[in-house]
Order: sequence, then C-alpha cells, then structure tokens
Amino acid sequence: MAGRDLRALFSTNDRQMEAGEAFTDRHGQWQFVQTALAEHLARVTAPGFDVEDLEAPRTNVIAFYGVGGIGKSTLSRTLEAALAGADGRPARWGEPAWPARPALLPVRIDLARAAGTDFERVLLTIRLALAAHHGRPLPAFDIALRRYWEHQHPGESLEEYLARGGLAGRFGKALPQQVQAALGDVAQALMLPGSIGGAVGQLTSALTQALRERRQTVRALAGCARLADLLEAEPDVDALSYYPHLLAWELAQMPADKQVVPVILLDTFEDTGTRTHRDLERLLQRLVWLMPGAFFIVTGRGRLQWADPALEGQLDFTGPSAWPGLAEQAVPAPRTASTATGGRQVLIGDFSADDCDDYLARRLVKDGQPLIGPELRAIITARSHGLPLYLDLSVLRFLELRRAGRTPAPEDFDADFPALITRTVADLTPDERHILRSVSLFDAFDLELATRTAGLTHQAAAARLIERPFIQHDPFALWSYNLHALIRSTLRTADDATDDRWTDADWRAAATRALDALGEQWRGTAGPDRRLLVGCLRQGLALARDHRLDLGWITDAAQAYTDDYVWEPLPLPEVDGPTTAADALAELLATLARRQHEHRSRTVERLTAVLATGLLPAELTEMARYFQAKAHRDLGSTAASRDGMQQVAAAGGRYAPDAARGLAHLARAAGDFPTALTTAHTLGWPGRGNRVFGDIHFAHGNMTAAAIAYTAARTEAEQHGNKGEQAIAQAHLALTLAFTDPARAEGETAYAEQLLASLDQRATLFTSQIADLARTAGRAGDEFTGHADHLRTQIGASGITTAALLLELAVTFHHAVRGDETEVHEALHRLAELTAGGDHAYYLDIAHHMAGLPLHTPTSVQWAGDAEAVPARWRDLVTARR
Repeated sequence: MAGRDLRALFSTNDRQMEAGEAFTDRHGQWQFVQTALAEHLARVTAPGFDVEDLEAPRTNVIAFYGVGGIGKSTLSRTLEAALAGADGRPARWGEPAWPARPALLPVRIDLARAAGTDFERVLLTIRLALAAHHGRPLPAFDIALRRYWEHQHPGESLEEYLARGGLAGRFGKALPQQVQAALGDVAQALMLPGSIGGAVGQLTSALTQALRERRQTVRALAGCARLADLLEAEPDVDALSYYPHLLAWELAQMPADKQVVPVILLDTFEDTGTRTHRDLERLLQRLVWLMPGAFFIVTGRGRLQWADPALEGQLDFTGPSAWPGLAEQAVPAPRTASTATGGRQVLIGDFSADDCDDYLARRLVKDGQPLIGPELRAIITARSHGLPLYLDLSVLRFLELRRAGRTPAPEDFDADFPALITRTVADLTPDERHILRSVSLFDAFDLELATRTAGLTHQAAAARLIERPFIQHDPFALWSYNLHALIRSTLRTADDATDDRWTDADWRAAATRALDALGEQWRGTAGPDRRLLVGCLRQGLALARDHRLDLGWITDAAQAYTDDYVWEPLPLPEVDGPTTAADALAELLATLARRQHEHRSRTVERLTAVLATGLLPAELTEMARYFQAKAHRDLGSTAASRDGMQQVAAAGGRYAPDAARGLAHLARAAGDFPTALTTAHTLGWPGRGNRVFGDIHFAHGNMTAAAIAYTAARTEAEQHGNKGEQAIAQAHLALTLAFTDPARAEGETAYAEQLLASLDQRATLFTSQIADLARTAGRAGDEFTGHADHLRTQIGASGITTAALLLELAVTFHHAVRGDETEVHEALHRLAELTAGGDHAYYLDIAHHMAGLPLHTPTSVQWAGDAEAVPARWRDLVTARR
C-alpha cells in the first residue's frame, strides 16, 4: 500500500532516507473478506431477498479484533483502498472473485473518540458517499433527514454543517442539492404551493396523509411501508437511527445497472462505549440490522458480543439466532494469524517472524537498501513477539538513536516501551486494569487465581478481562488463560506512566496474594495431581524468587515433587549466584531434573554449590544432601555417599527412609549382604524395602525370589499412586526375567517402556534397555554386540556406574551362553576396571561364575545365607539358556 510514514520522515534530517508506511501482507484476512463478501453478494442478488424483512437473521457483518497496536486500523484502511479499485490493492492479494455488478462502494468511518464521530455523522457519511457515487436523490431518506435536520439544527443549514465538519471536502457538496431536489419533487407530486413546499413540516404532513390515503400521486414512495410511521415519529436521534431502513429501501429500488452495495468499514469500535453504556453501539447495531443489503466490516479491540443473549435489553437484536455468524464456538480453535471464531469474527494475530522482518526492512530505506540491518531486525523481531506496535516503536527508537549520533546496537532494544502499557489499558475499567497487572504475575491463570491475586471478592472484572484479545485461551491447559507475552513483560518491567500505576509495595503485595492462591489450589485438590503440583511449584518458585518471598508451602511441594521420581523439567531462568532461599531451591530442583541428561559429576558439582550457599531451610538442605549422596553413589564414590546418607538418616527427617535404603545399597556395593539384608527388613514402603530385597536376591542369583520381591514393590507403588517407583520396580522385574524367561521378559520390558514414556528416569531407562538386551543373550549375529556398544556409550556419558556394571553382566551372560571365551575375558576385563576401587566386586565374582571360571583371588564378598549356592545359580542360568 503506497504511503508515507510522516512521523519517521520528520524524525531525521537525512533526506536520502525513505520512510515508507509499510503494510505487512494480511493475505489471510483479505481471503476471509473476499469469501464473506462473495457470499453476501450472492445472497442480496438472489430472488426473494427483501430489505424490508426485519425478522430474518443477519449475516451482513464481519469483525476483526485484536490487541492495541496489532494493525487493525491499517488493515481497515487497506481494505477500503482494495475495495475501491485495483490501484489500492496490495499486489499479493490478487483479483477478487465477485462480479462487476452490483458495484461496491467502500465507506470507512473512524469511531475513535478523538475523531468526534457520533451516530449522526456516521449516517451522514454513508449518505454523502452515496450522493457522490449516484448523483441522484433518495427521496424517502432525504425527506426524513431534512425533517430531522430542521428540528435538531435550527438555524444551521445542512450545507454549512457539512462544510464546517470537513465532510463536504471529502465527499463533495451534492447532498444538500439532492435533498432539496427530493423535496421539490414531492411538493410537485402533491401539487403543493411553492411556499408550503418549502416548509418541511407542512410537506411531510401532506406526504404522510397522502401515503395513508394511498394516493396515486405518491405511488413511487408508497412501496416503503414504514415511511409514514417514520415521518410521524418525533424527529430525534432515536428516530434517526431507524432511517437506515429508508436508505436500504431506496437502494433496493435502483435499476439493475445502478445497483450498489455499500461496504461500510467501522474502525476503532471499542470507542463506541463500555460494557454497561452501549448507547452508540445500540444505534450502530440498529444501522447494521436495518441495512441488510449493505456489508459491514468492524475492527476493534474486542469481538462483537451481539450474539450473547445476556445483552437483551442493552441492544435491540441479540442472541445466536439473530447473529448466527457472531456466536462463539464451544471449544475455541487455536488462535493463528487469521482465526475465525464462530464464522464471522476473526482474531488479528501477531506477525510471523518473516512478516516482522519484512515490515522492518521496508519501513526505513536508504539508497534502495534497508536502513535497519538483518542482525538488528532479528533482535527486534524476537523481542516483539509479533506485535506490530512494538515494531513501530522500535523504528522510532532507531531514528532517535541515529539523531543522537549513535549507531543503534542490539542492546539499545533490550528495554520495553511504556507506550505499550498506555495503549493496552486505555479502554479498561479500573478493576480490569487492576486484574491485568495482577495476572501479569502468572504465565497462566484462571478466574480464581486472577481474582484472588487482585484481592477482589468478585470475579466479574476477571470475567470481562478474559474476553479481551490480549488474553489467550487454551481450554485444555491446566490454567486456561495467559496474557500476551510482550504485554506481560512490558507491564512488569517498563516504566509505567499511567495514573494508577503500581508501586513496588503493590507488586509485592499482589505477588504474596498470588503465591497464597497457588498454594491453596495445590493443597485443595482431592487427591494426588502431579500436573497441578508441577504447575503450582513452577509458578510459585518464580513468584518467590522474583519478589523475595518466603517459601511457605513451596517447601512441601518441592518434597512432593521428588517423591514420585518423575523429574519433569521446571524451566526457570538461571540466576547468577543464588541470593535467596527461592533461588537456591530453584537451582536444586533444576539440578535434580537435569541430572537425567548430564553426567553425575556435574550433578555433584551443582548440588555442592547449592549446599554451600547455606540459603536452604533444614528440610530442603536434607533433600539436597540426600541427592548429592545418591549422585556420589552413582559415580562409585562410596565414602562420600556413605557420609551424606548417614547424615540424612541421622536427621530423622522426610528423607531418612531414602537414606536408609541408600545405606543398604552401599552395604551391597561393599559386598556386605548380611548388613544390607538386615537394613532391608527395617525399610517397609517408606524406604522401598521390597525393591531392596529384590536387589539382594538378584545378586544371589535367586531369580524367583527377586521376581516376587520386585512384583510386590510394583504393587505397592501402584497402591500408593507412585508411577516413578512403579517404573523402577517394573524395569528390575523385566531385567530379572530376562535371565530366566525371555518370552515373558519381552512383555515385561514393553510394560516398563510404557511406564517410562511419561517419566524422565535415565538410570531406570538404562535398566529397561539392558533387560531388553539380556533377554536376547545367546542369539547368533552382531545385533547384540551393536546394541551393547551403543548402550555402553550412552551409559559412559551419564556416569552411572551401576548401569555400566549391569550392562557388562548381560554381555558376559551372552558370551558365556555362546561359549566365546575371548569375548568373555574382554567383558571380565571391563568389569575388573569398573570394580577396581573395591566396590561392586560381587559383579566380577558373578561373571566368573557364569563363565565357569575360577576367581583369581579369594572373594571379599559376604553373601547372605548359603554362599555355596550362588555360583551354581548363576552357572545354571547359562546352562538353561543354552
């Protein structure tokens, strides 16, 4: 669209710079207009269409709505130009598909308060456009208009008013002459004397009487059934709002070669009133209803609510039966750049990254090249979140920096624009503004959270706010609503120049209420809800960290997060050195989640750093120390692990049973199975005792007892709703059966993988994969070796020693079954390296037993029960598999 960006042009002395008014392609919206308008033209030209039918549903309006600065007015102006002719149509939009007749007459009307547009001016604008287009009177409407004018503007001629208001300059001066011609024609038809014909009141009285008496002299107007009623009504603004019916009737009387369809574009519709004061909106809705042959394109910040039956009484025509195209869908579709809700309402979405780049490249040009370079355009695009207003403000900042003699750099665009706040809150009520700032604390919210955080006792303001286009709705999300990302960021970080801006104390108080509301939602659930737990924990941690709040319920939530061994990610921006308990807890939980994807040595480093801050309360310090000890055990650092586990167990807190289990594992790693077995008897469900029994029986080659123990562990986990523990027990059950019953192991492994699909347990995943490998032990071919090599690489990157030991045990089993002595010795060598520190030496013993080889040195392992039975059990597994 051709044009000049005058603000940019007058912001620099560089006359070589071209400042164009860039219009980024809204092809989707143009396609929508084409389709809707083609359907409308087909309807109004079909036989049986009647403009005087006041009961038929109306489909002659579409609406584009979106946040302030999204480009609605630019779209409205471009649509007006495109409908006026090919010269004003963007090249990429292409030719429209509708016929040449009836002709289209686009009329754009800005309803912004600054434009001072009232209903009288709206109707005059439409009539003026028709006067300029047709050049002929429209008697029914013109006589009623003249009568209204005489009563409402005594002493001021219509010609003077049009000249003073600027309308005559836009549309010409033909209307007053056409009105006068209409009066003269009627006076002549009624054979009135010249003096009476000039008196509008007497003329309309005579015309009304003639219409009532059905005289032949006024048969041309007699077809307008409601003309007499309108001429008898008090000529006030309310009566004026029914005159569009006369306009519609006159247009319908035009001969075929003169037919015209007005396309009326009503922009800035949000300025027509509020949700409780809809006086102007009521008159405009009446205009749309009474002109079914015209087509209306509304642009504004909110969707049209005319299909809402609750507005009955505020508006004349309401409900989905009256406006079938404006009704909302039961389940909103995902919002895209062009999303129709209910058929006739379209959300104007954010620009795509390509659109943003194109906009910035074409706004400022010098010597045929974009003035804003590609790197800077990419930075601005990323920060804009696709909001055109942000792009526009960035262009002005770019020019301001050049004017100051600086070369604009990426860091110059790190700050937000306060103007975004002003534009966003401009048409909100005080309560809605308060709610808006409150919900900016959340990345997602519902009505309850919004209302509680604002400190209000009623949800009405929140319910109104969520209908705004800058609030996005996902009915399938945990919390259904979220605020546009850029608006949220700006509200929280930019300098707020509005009269009701919040102080730091206001923000902290709202954050405290938000944190309390989240805690109540989490504690108020009827049963375990992992999704709600993670959501509340993620948002609560961010609030506590950003506003330096006490942890409160977050401590309990963090401990509940670790109980199930699920380890969902908690994506929070990293801080450069924790300074509060919330900082330290965020780093602690992030480390626990990340340990599934990084080497355990890195986990130890992170947890050691968290503990060193001393910021965590005692119960969370215990949590960090337990998982630090667990990571040490995974690395094979037995002494450090034992020290940590003993400290946690001695504290007797929430993690004491876990630490006791850890000590049992360490006893097993040291080859002290009697101690491990004694400890296992004290654990019960809190310490996952059945799983520990299974580990001990497995090491002894007692696969039947191990399978029973692991099955019991899985059942316990199912009864407690602990999916993480259920997956661990299932993976170990699959591994046990992989040595004894390959056919059954296949199904158990598949079930383990199914459980793990929704979890993030790296060590357990390795156990399941090793089980799948072990059940194929003894088969010919290179598939086993290739699979084992791949697993060895992955396990090596994780630093999980126990997984590496299990893998080499499965490899030894495979080669022992096949009788491949060379490969057996290779596996024994790798096991010797893994157990060189003295821990897990029993794995090397078991491998020798499977291969039928003597131990090189006397064993240090203390088996529980009959030690002589252990070698035979493992050797029998090899024999059975053969």
